[in-house]
Amino acid sequence: MTDGITGGETYPGEPATDGPGRLTKALGAGLAVALLATIGATGGWLLAGDEGTPPAPPDAGAGARVTPSEASPPTVRTPAPTHRTSAPAQASGLTVPPVVGTDFEDARDELRDRRLGWRLVFGTGTGRQVARSTPPPGAPVSRGTTVTLYVAGPAPTLTVPDLLGDDCDDAADELVDEGFYPRYRTGRKGTVTAQHPGPDTPASWNDEVALTCGDEPSDPTGEPTPTP
Repeated sequence: MTDGITGGETYPGEPATDGPGRLTKALGAGLAVALLATIGATGGWLLAGDEGTPPAPPDAGAGARVTPSEASPPTVRTPAPTHRTSAPAQASGLTVPPVVGTDFEDARDELRDRRLGWRLVFGTGTGRQVARSTPPPGAPVSRGTTVTLYVAGPAPTLTVPDLLGDDCDDAADELVDEGFYPRYRTGRKGTVTAQHPGPDTPASWNDEVALTCGDEPSDPTGEPTPTP
């Protein structure tokens, strides 16, 4: 009968050893078996080709160290360049003047002094005051921008001026001042030889007046000659 301790036993054909030597041989055999198992698992994954994910390597233990060359390089993220999509701010500081509530002729003159264009839209109410504008007062604009003025009342009645014999450019400026739109039938050079509507004809603000400049027409009023 034994006490269960076999560290001091010997096997037939081998010399007697003490307990620690026998234990060392057993531990060495265990490590060899573990190494063979690891090699076998790796070989099986190589035979499988690209399918699946390679098995995780065996635990190196708490004492294992990873050198800098073995560590994965850090991922460097470069931010994408920022593109400006908004329009640059108006450097001139030009804005739409406070035209709402003023007489539309005064509002037009104010826009012209700031080298802004204008367009008049008349309403069906009463009065000559500007009800609103587009862009609104205070909005930043650039030179040459057309501002639409919405007038409360209808277009006033006007009388077409006599422009015959005037320089074509001077006649056009006078029409604009009076509230008309000039149209050029034969160009803008020379003197006005005909106009339509004719002088002293009743018209309304924003009406168009056609000018014939240069050649003397057969009809000084500028009206189209009827075909027979």
